[in-house]
Amino acid sequence: MLVSVNRGETRVALLEAPGTVAPRKPTTRRRRKTTRPGAGYQVAELYLERRSARSIVGNIYKGRVDNVLAGLEAAFVDIGLEKNGFLHVDEIVLSGVEAPRRGRGSSREGRQITDMLKPGQDVVVQVVKDPLKTKGARLSMDLAIAGRYMVYAPYGEGVGVSRRLDEPERERLRKQAAKLDLKGAGAIIRTAAHGATRADLERELQYLFKLGEVLQKRVAETPAPALVFQEADLSVRVVRDIYSEHFERAIVDDAKQHHRLVSFFTRTAPELVDRVELWEEEQPLLQAFGVEQVLDSTLSRRVDLPSGGYLVIDYAEALTVIDVNSGSFIGRGKGARLEDTITKTNLEAADEVVRQLRLRDIGGIIVIDFIDMARARNRDAVLKTLRKALDEDRTKTFVVEISPLGLVEMTRQNVTEGVREIMTRPCPTCGGEGVIKSEETLAIEFERRLRDLAKERSAEAFLIQMNPRVSAEITGNDERVLHAIEEETGKWFHFEGSEGLPLDHFAVLLEGDREQVLERALPFREGEEVHVEIVEPHMYSPGDAVAKIDGYIIQVKGGGRHVGRKRLVRIEEVGRTAAVASLVGEPEAATDGGPGESGGAEDGVESKPRRRGRRGGRRRSGARAESTPAASE
Repeated sequence: MLVSVNRGETRVALLEAPGTVAPRKPTTRRRRKTTRPGAGYQVAELYLERRSARSIVGNIYKGRVDNVLAGLEAAFVDIGLEKNGFLHVDEIVLSGVEAPRRGRGSSREGRQITDMLKPGQDVVVQVVKDPLKTKGARLSMDLAIAGRYMVYAPYGEGVGVSRRLDEPERERLRKQAAKLDLKGAGAIIRTAAHGATRADLERELQYLFKLGEVLQKRVAETPAPALVFQEADLSVRVVRDIYSEHFERAIVDDAKQHHRLVSFFTRTAPELVDRVELWEEEQPLLQAFGVEQVLDSTLSRRVDLPSGGYLVIDYAEALTVIDVNSGSFIGRGKGARLEDTITKTNLEAADEVVRQLRLRDIGGIIVIDFIDMARARNRDAVLKTLRKALDEDRTKTFVVEISPLGLVEMTRQNVTEGVREIMTRPCPTCGGEGVIKSEETLAIEFERRLRDLAKERSAEAFLIQMNPRVSAEITGNDERVLHAIEEETGKWFHFEGSEGLPLDHFAVLLEGDREQVLERALPFREGEEVHVEIVEPHMYSPGDAVAKIDGYIIQVKGGGRHVGRKRLVRIEEVGRTAAVASLVGEPEAATDGGPGESGGAEDGVESKPRRRGRRGGRRRSGARAESTPAASE
């Protein structure tokens, strides 16, 4: 398990040796020494969480019922987010009230949802599924607080044991848990409890009881809607739920996060403490283990197979379609037949499909279009391979028999947004038909490149060219990120660029001492007169306005009434990311020009537009500057 912590995101990768994936029983083998990092392993699962958009699955809210819809047998609950959460009747748990369970084959008898919930009523709910696209969060009133060995259910009954454990271990854990005092609540013994003793279970149960008490106190004191219990962050959540004695080691590249994980295992599983290591090498952790390339590959539609065939993965609103193609594979040997070639391609595809489902965390309905096979035994072999690979997937799946057309329909539980959804945004060029890396993703990558640049080169200052929308992610919020990088590296950075540059463009235009770079980087000089298009009122200075030139901000004093027009201004103060200017003269009283009309013609000035690189706050196109002849002189 690899844990990489950065300023804007946390990334976790699980590496597995092919053929020895997630053993059911604990092994006693010692840590295997490899000739290079990750040798003999492949990336099996990827988890990514942005600090600006954490998953809310597991969070508990005190919400307020906004609407109850009898026709949907559901209620919409305000939990303080942009969209109301969705609470189905089957997820309602009320003290002393038997909620109707209306699954398959159940009767329609029982109390209606309108009898149990009313608009304005306060309820305590837990998020079981993140908001996805246009849908709000999926909620449940059947609360569950997760520990390492157990899940404590305050409103549950009895003890359940994970089905992923073999039957003898399940029976042993049932006996161990039979003597636990659950105080009228319920619990589920997790897969990680393999080998746990009764003392381990009792110790964790007392910890979960304390969390339950804290939750009850916050619910009583907090007005709705509000968050009353927050799930742990990604790194702790993954090691708690997944990391076990089956793993050889966990490597963390952040000292603080390493200390957190060591402290967590010291309390919960002391035998695993010595398997948690701190990465102190020069080469970035995920790059050393080849994870960066795999992470980038999750954005591609095409996935190549070893034999020469390939998969094409297409995402739709209702389902995900995976198409299998033979590609350049034409069979091997003199006696090779079409059926054998097709079957071999499909068998490879079955394994790779499951790997891609885990890597990309694809959920919902999935349709796999295997190449048509004539023989039933070959179809059975492909389906058997698919199901065997799915046995190692921790996420719940359901597979339908392969059809005569070679189609396999399956479902995979969809809880959170996958890596692809987190790393990308809809492409403005193609209208959402494809994806590109977002500015935030690129900015985080470029931050790493800036640190590498500072290590590799001895220059004091650098002038970097990139798209202003990307550099804005680094220079926004009063340049906090930029200052942190400069303080860490001891270097000084300036950015310039234009909206016409590709988002992933990164180039070093100049390096040297600070005075050299500053002379080249400053877009204007004090006293210079330029024509600018005033685009919006100033947010904090009434009467003033803002002009933006490739992201460089010019505050125009008294320009509030000229928004949407081009005016001549004189630069008074020049900074790294912004300047202050004043209007030169007043426009003619007879001017009929409305918003958006240029003021250059009325001043009798014609010159070539000046576009120099900028760095600053949020980028917005549509602003231009023209130097007057006097200013040029």
